[in-house]
Amino acid sequence: MKTYPLGEFEEIVLLTVGVLYDEAYGVSIKDAIEERAHRKVSVGALQSALKRMEKKGYLKSRNGEANAQRGGKPKRFYTITAFGKRALQQSKEIRTELWEAIPQIALDFTYR
Repeated sequence: MKTYPLGEFEEIVLLTVGVLYDEAYGVSIKDAIEERAHRKVSVGALQSALKRMEKKGYLKSRNGEANAQRGGKPKRFYTITAFGKRALQQSKEIRTELWEAIPQIALDFTYR
């Protein structure tokens, strides 16, 4: 079985791109992660992750229309590729298997 390794932050970014669908660009991804995951995200860390996942083939990007509000620069929009979908599916399966393998007693937090 081929593996599609994802780090925790990469997984969160990829999931967020999926949630945002057609509106997944740098600022919207950053804001959504901060809102949903309750964690601060630096622009640099996010841009590095997006570039790394695009290079791995998990994401693809396209430029939107340039506008005056952005000084003539277009937004770069991201979408999940087939490889990205496989990586997310594999990650979900691994997590589900691990959750299901935990004995219930291990999750009972009664202190002795």
